[in-house]
Amino acid sequence: MKLYHKVALVTGSSRGIGRAIALSLAEEGADIGINYLDEPTGTNLHQAQQVKEEIELLGRKALVLQADVAEENQVQKMVKDFVSFFGKIDILVNNAGIIRDVTLKKMTREDWEVVLTVNLTGIFYCTFAVISYLRQQGSGRIVNIASIIGQTGNVGQSNYAASKAGVIGFTKSVARELAGKGITVNAVAPGFIETDMLKGLPEERKNQILSCIPLGRFGTPREVAAAVVFLCSEAASYITGQVWNVNGGLYMPD
Repeated sequence: MKLYHKVALVTGSSRGIGRAIALSLAEEGADIGINYLDEPTGTNLHQAQQVKEEIELLGRKALVLQADVAEENQVQKMVKDFVSFFGKIDILVNNAGIIRDVTLKKMTREDWEVVLTVNLTGIFYCTFAVISYLRQQGSGRIVNIASIIGQTGNVGQSNYAASKAGVIGFTKSVARELAGKGITVNAVAPGFIETDMLKGLPEERKNQILSCIPLGRFGTPREVAAAVVFLCSEAASYITGQVWNVNGGLYMPD
């Protein structure tokens, strides 16, 4: 098990890609902090508890942590509770994110600010909250979930594209700052993955996207998680400041 004796905090891990990351890390031996965003229906809490049960069935420890990553005080409390429970932190996966898709002509200031705050400022809050622990122990892994949209842009997603492009720039800068402390910082940029977000697209649009993907299919959350697991492992100890694309060949940077 590649991550035995490691503990990982995964934001936005009650469902989708975050859930797959949490379970995949646990399968490799890590104990997991499952973060979710509280909402009136209680669905996210229920899903987070299900993830906790699945992780415990694997023989690993799990802790459910409610926090809005866009709220600095909640993030600080989440990290404090995590370290109090597990005794340390080895891995942070910044996965939590939202979309508010609308063309620029119709975009409101709120549409812009809420996406930037959750997707980019939230990563700053979470990273800032853990780096003192990682620096003190002289090791650690940070993986930020970016997006192909942050590399290519997309109609109706200028706010989302800007936030994810910012994640990439943030990743490279922090990687340089923390390299001397034995901490690696990388990003994974998924393409079109089979999640609730993709399911909401019209069939015609999904077929258009599929026709452009060289591998001829959408990706799965587990395929994104596999890249994250590798970057969190000792096998990736000499990799930092990189963007790993998991997109079926849809975007092939130089």
